[in-house]
Amino acid sequence: MTDSSRERQADALVGELQRQGAGRLTIFLGAAPGVGKTYTMLARVRELVRTGTDAAIGVVETHGRSETAALLDGLDVIARRRIDYAPPGGASRTLEEFDLDALLARKPALAVIDELAHRNVPGSRHERRWQDVIELLDAGIDVYTTINIQHLESLNDVVHRITGVRVSETVPDAVFDRLRDIVLVDLPPRELIERLHQGKVYVPEQAAHALQAFFSPSNLTALRELAMQTAADRVDSDLREAQAARGLPGVPVRRGVMVAIDGRGASEYLVRVARRLAERRDAPWTVVTVQSSDAPDDARQRELDNSFALARRLGGDALVLHGNNIVDALLDHASRSGASAIVLGRTRERPLARMFNRTLTQQLIQRGAHYELTIVSTPEARARARRSWRDTGSLLSRSDAALAFAAAAGATALAWIAERWIELDDLSLIFIVAVVLVAARTRMTAAVIAAVSCFFAYNFFFIEPRFTLMIGARQGAITVVLFLVAALVAGRLASKLRMQVLALRAANAHATALQTLGRQLSTAGDVGEVLHAGRDALRRALDADVMLQAGGQSLHAEALDEKDRAAADWAMRHRQPSGRYTDTLAGSGWWFLPLVLGERETGVVGLRLSDGAVRIGSEQRRLAEAMTEDIAQALARARLVADLEDARVGNETERLRSALLSSVSHDLRSPLASIIGAASSLEHYGQSMDEPDRRSLLDTIRIEGERLDRYIQNLLDMTRLGHGGLTLNRDWIGVDELVGSAVTRLQRYEPDARFEVSIAPGLAPIWVHPALVEQALFNVLENAAKFSPAGDAVTVEARMVDNALRIDVRDRGPGIPEDERRRIFDMFYSVERGDRGRQGTGLGLAITQGMIGAHGGSVEALPGADGRGTTIRITLPRVEP
Repeated sequence: MTDSSRERQADALVGELQRQGAGRLTIFLGAAPGVGKTYTMLARVRELVRTGTDAAIGVVETHGRSETAALLDGLDVIARRRIDYAPPGGASRTLEEFDLDALLARKPALAVIDELAHRNVPGSRHERRWQDVIELLDAGIDVYTTINIQHLESLNDVVHRITGVRVSETVPDAVFDRLRDIVLVDLPPRELIERLHQGKVYVPEQAAHALQAFFSPSNLTALRELAMQTAADRVDSDLREAQAARGLPGVPVRRGVMVAIDGRGASEYLVRVARRLAERRDAPWTVVTVQSSDAPDDARQRELDNSFALARRLGGDALVLHGNNIVDALLDHASRSGASAIVLGRTRERPLARMFNRTLTQQLIQRGAHYELTIVSTPEARARARRSWRDTGSLLSRSDAALAFAAAAGATALAWIAERWIELDDLSLIFIVAVVLVAARTRMTAAVIAAVSCFFAYNFFFIEPRFTLMIGARQGAITVVLFLVAALVAGRLASKLRMQVLALRAANAHATALQTLGRQLSTAGDVGEVLHAGRDALRRALDADVMLQAGGQSLHAEALDEKDRAAADWAMRHRQPSGRYTDTLAGSGWWFLPLVLGERETGVVGLRLSDGAVRIGSEQRRLAEAMTEDIAQALARARLVADLEDARVGNETERLRSALLSSVSHDLRSPLASIIGAASSLEHYGQSMDEPDRRSLLDTIRIEGERLDRYIQNLLDMTRLGHGGLTLNRDWIGVDELVGSAVTRLQRYEPDARFEVSIAPGLAPIWVHPALVEQALFNVLENAAKFSPAGDAVTVEARMVDNALRIDVRDRGPGIPEDERRRIFDMFYSVERGDRGRQGTGLGLAITQGMIGAHGGSVEALPGADGRGTTIRITLPRVEP
């Protein structure tokens, strides 16, 4: 099996797993109204209910047909909700609509939703019923629904050409990608017409009109063929997916389809054609438009936006390309994206360009040898293109024409002055500069007009014989012809440079916004900082009010009303855009984009552009979506860092808890057991003991009690250090007194310990907290005495070094490896050597470091003088009161 085969099999298996988590969609497809889709669907539902399937009727339109209504008897029908609707300029009335929330709350195994292409009553959650069906499928509910072939979005133009009727209620083809079964409900045209005559489809008045307009035998035959073809295509698609999932060879994956549109009349038609072509080939498809230096006017931009929105609804991608040469831009993108077919419309072509093979179609045929070109043209599309060309004045605006003629007039005046006062010989340079200036500020058409105007002005005013268009000398004719050529070339180059500058400026603005956002997000440490950074970046880049909500935190959420909150909640729950500029809860003034933070966690970004913006441009949409995705990734990263930190703190806490419990269970129980044992012996046998035995038991109780007191004091000191409750009550104390007190105190507990104390002569007293420093030194001495061999003395040296008191405590024990010397000051560090062995709380050196650190000093572990033992060095800076 090849790598591509494995990838197809993996994709098919992943798709199968994803479909198992969602509901299954079954569509009952018909060629026209009245073929019996609803009747067939209800009959199938009744059979399933008899076998134990939990089914609920969300909405069924019987259209007054008694046999259809009879099938509803005994089924669970969800009551419809009533909505008050007041059309503009009309009286308010109450309408009934399908209750989506009630069906979601009921959550049956199977929901029956009739008329998939129905437009919901204004004020509903979704604009179209197919969006309700998608939400039911996402909730894990199987759906049965019905649709006629003329309501399929990609066939809208085909049905219009066949029947002459433009269907307004359509369903995106992407909905068909969710279905698992398709049931073709077919009826021959003659039988359908007979049902129409019998009043089983429409009332008599509507039936007579339908027979004349829509239900002609030829129309029904064509629609029937479309329905069968659609069902056959879907069966073929399911077969390919099943074969791929089993690893069987199937139809090879075809490369993508790219459709080029220009916004001049046939854009939506081309999008639908490309969708049908891509669907038959099972290939991805993209809609592109090339934006040159000529910015599209409002009418063209509106058509482009509508076409892009249609492409997204149909499951395709939309992209704006930048380039002065349309052919280069299209071929470059086709090469990068892997497209093998290019679909474009045939618009009005200039005769001169066609004569020299310079039309768009001719250039693509010549240069696109490896691509399949599909050229689509209709008479009405060409007529619309010509009307749009004339009405919108897209070739040249009045301001550009005025600038071109003004530049020619100004150049003429300047050339007259230069000839009269400066005696300049080559006046053509002045006119060429004028053409270049016009081309740099306007479009190519204005530059051509400026070049021709300057050509005639130069010829009329400055070429002999003057004030005529005749040229007396052969050199003069060559001069003016070369001037015209130079002016056109200069204008062309300047216009191309201007276009490139505009494209680079737009790309730079896009990249700068993303770079600025990335830089701010990289320094954000938590969710709150990420939200603030994202809000500031979106506000600057899009000039919009911004609301963010994620991780239990929100910014600017108080600006939302009830309708806006419903749209934001829907976007978070369904992980799809909602609100303004979408088909879901479009009545909201905010555009909401989901922030996908994980498998289950979701946030939302709300954008409110200026009130005058009735649509959002493709560049703005792409920038907003890209920035939203970066913010989502930053939020996920911040959440992951927080989770890792919580896990680390939790592990550290658990480790300390375990060590503390071990210390309490061993180090505290030992002296307690000794005390209890000695006290019990005195209680039961004290009368029979002699005085030395009783004294020995009492000494045991006292020593073990003091030992227990030291352990408890260490724990309390560590708690005070950890919570910042340690205060310094400084006083003067001599170094010899400090060291002597600690040594004497330790010898009471360790009588066998030996110490050699060496204090430099003339050491002045130090300004410290005597009790804390003595306790710190005591802990070090106790630790050294514990690991020193029996009979070997612990050496204590004190002297001043660099205006700081240095106390070195050396033992003759086994020493500490270099990689463990810094770790011995950690709490509960458990080793056989270091600051504790098998006994002790492991807090002694940690407390010492905290106490000395509170004085501004330091504690460090060093190797012994001759390679044996360990030296603990305490350094205290000299402080004056």
